[in-house]
This record gives sequence, structure tokens and C-alpha cells, in this order.
Amino acid sequence: MTRTHRSWTDGTLAARSFLKPHQVARAVFHPTWIPHSLDPTVDQLKRIRVIAGAVAALGVYSFVQGGFAFEEMLDNAATASAVLFFLTPVTVGVMLFVWRRGGTVRQLKVPLLNSLKLLLIFIASVFTTVTLFSAGGTLGMLPRLLLSLAGLWMAVFVMAGAFRLTGNFFGTAAVHRCLPPLLATVTTWLMAVPDLITGDLHGLSLTLGIVFILGAPVTVTAISLLETRRLKHRYGIRLTSHPATLPPPVPPTPPTYPPGNPYRQGNPYAPRPNPYT
Repeated sequence: MTRTHRSWTDGTLAARSFLKPHQVARAVFHPTWIPHSLDPTVDQLKRIRVIAGAVAALGVYSFVQGGFAFEEMLDNAATASAVLFFLTPVTVGVMLFVWRRGGTVRQLKVPLLNSLKLLLIFIASVFTTVTLFSAGGTLGMLPRLLLSLAGLWMAVFVMAGAFRLTGNFFGTAAVHRCLPPLLATVTTWLMAVPDLITGDLHGLSLTLGIVFILGAPVTVTAISLLETRRLKHRYGIRLTSHPATLPPPVPPTPPTYPPGNPYRQGNPYAPRPNPYT
């Protein structure tokens, strides 16, 4: 079997691209080795899951309680990164244990390592952004200005990257198509459980606090179940099956037309033979 080697960004980045951090984030956090979606409906479900995941990561209660707090968003991003650093490998490890009878880990070595690289790049970017903003207060005016500009660039880069990663979840679809919805569900619930256990509603009323804390994980779970159900029934992709045992997914084929140009019917005014001769 021949294996084609492609670069991470496949040459989509140029020097002027770094003036737009969202373009750099799109190239870095959605590399070329991530497979395309099989179904437009799955794409729509992912978009809704992205919004719900962003709600869980940023903490929508900060908007309701007292306006948007940039420092709180950075703290939430750092906390989410720490959770992802431990949770994602553990969840994938559990699934590798479930898949052990259908295949080996060696068969998934390349996509697993690529997903791990993507996870580490994002975590390093988040903590670099937090460090830039934290270090600016201890320096003079000019270094503080330079660090603030670098921090703003990194903040846009991280937020755009988080939007991409919430959809592909560190490229784990290259390992198994059902891993992104599973990891999104586990992550959002783990971020909501501490607030439920401690009863920390962040100054909101009981009803409003429960709605905002549970709204994101419940929504993500429902969408993830719909996504995995669609993958199972339409493409035969089961979460409990090793990726090596799954049939190659075939996207829906477009409608076929008869050969030739269907719009070319000849000259409609040409003389026709007499059917009565």
C-alpha cells in the first residue's frame, strides 16, 4: 500500500496569512489529514454542537451576571485546556480497550499521534495567551504594549482555533468518526458537574443557574446521540467497533443522468418525417 505524505497545512499558509490570525487558526487546527464529513446533516449537527460547546467553555453566565469578562474567559479556557489534557487521552484509551478485539493500536498509530499533536498545540497556545496577558502588568509601557498586541493576536488565534476544534475535536474523526461526539459529550458534562456538586450558580437564581449550567451539556449530548445514530444507520459506523473493521464510508452519490447533453435536443424546427407515408 502506498502512502501519500502531505504537509500539515498543505501549503495554505503564506507570509501575509499571519496578519489574519483566524486564517492561521483554520490552517493549524483543521489540518488536511482530518477527513471530510460524510453527510450535510452531520455538518449541521456539528455546527449546533460547536455553539453549545462554546457556551460550556466560555461560561454564558458571565454575560448574564455582569457583562462579558475577558479575564474570566481566559481562566475558563485554561481550565478547559487542563481538563482536555487529561480527559481526551483517558477517553480515547477507554475506547482503545473496547476496540481491542477488533484490531490493534498499531493500526491507529498515525491518526492517534496527529490528534495528540493537535491537542498539545492548542493547550500550548492557550497557556501562551494567558502568560502574555499576565506578564504585561509587571513590565514598562512599551513592553506592555508589545505583549498586549501579541496577546490579542493569540487570543483571536485561540478563539478561532477553539471554534474549529469543537467541530473536529482534535481530529479524532481520523481515528474513528464517532469519537468527536463522544469526547464533546464527556467534556461538557465534566465541566458542568463541579458546579452542580458544589452548588456554585455564579450568583444566578436556582432556575436560571441550572438552565445555564445544564443547558450546554444536555444539548451537546442530544446532538451527539443524533450524530452517532445517523452514522450508525446510514453508514454502518458503530462506536464500539474498531475502525479497521468498519466498512469504508461511501458518501451519497449525486443523481445520474443519461449520457450526452440532456439539454441538446437538436433543431426543433427541422423537418420531420411524415408518419402517414
